[in-house]
Amino acid sequence: MVDVGRYFFYPDVGQLIIDNPTKTAFMEYREAEWRREGLYDKEINQQWVSLRNVSQNLVKAVLIAEDDKFWQHEGFDYKAMERALEKNILAKKFKMGGSTISQQLAKNLYLSPSKNPVRKVKEAILTWRLEKALSKRRILELYVNVAEWGDGIFGIGQAARHYYGVTPAQLSAEQASRLAAILPNPILFSPTGTSRYVRNRSSLIYAIMRKRGIVIPDYREVIMESISDTTAVDSVVIGVPEYLLEQAISPDSSATKGKNGDRTIIDGRTSDNPTEVKEGKGGAGLP
Repeated sequence: MVDVGRYFFYPDVGQLIIDNPTKTAFMEYREAEWRREGLYDKEINQQWVSLRNVSQNLVKAVLIAEDDKFWQHEGFDYKAMERALEKNILAKKFKMGGSTISQQLAKNLYLSPSKNPVRKVKEAILTWRLEKALSKRRILELYVNVAEWGDGIFGIGQAARHYYGVTPAQLSAEQASRLAAILPNPILFSPTGTSRYVRNRSSLIYAIMRKRGIVIPDYREVIMESISDTTAVDSVVIGVPEYLLEQAISPDSSATKGKNGDRTIIDGRTSDNPTEVKEGKGGAGLP
């Protein structure tokens, strides 16, 4: 209990108001993992970017995918947590986490990806403190800069250049949707790969962006577009319906690799990967 109690006072999260973290606990976890595998030359690639220099396409796509109620809650999305608990009970295993962006930030900055209940208590304390000390804008800025977007790739600055050869400000809606789609497990999935899971999940994110008027289609796109049920999806209130995501994932039923290194997996997850972001399959955004 002493170890848990110290998180009410330590670390000093107030420093994050002006200071950008150089290395997070999750980055150190990754480096330790590489050393255990004998990969001593491997290193973290990160480039800090101010939120004002990040495409609004990326910001909106991440919020839709990860935490649709980010601006309304105070660190915890209790409805998402309730849905996650119901999923876990039905599956008889820890399958879904329902974590908000604030919770994910707390974990990435200070903790490990362990599913230990004590770690979750520490995460809750740190999340509460982050929400009290920082503005929502700052929390979001920190998150997009410390989140893992691939093997050794941390922060949207490095991710935009690595995958698309552009600055974060230049990311298109389609690129942003694909980047947001891989956040549940960026080690297994690539936004530029061939995975049906990524393609269909990013299509759902893009459809919601279109529905909300975030993305305005050009004339040719409107003329050529066929009627699709997914364009009617909106996660403002109920989230993306479960059956749509099930359809998106169901084609990936074999454990094979695509030509770009994406691994196709059952239910869009693997049980032997220690980096299952958000404690499993989904956060507080898309199911």
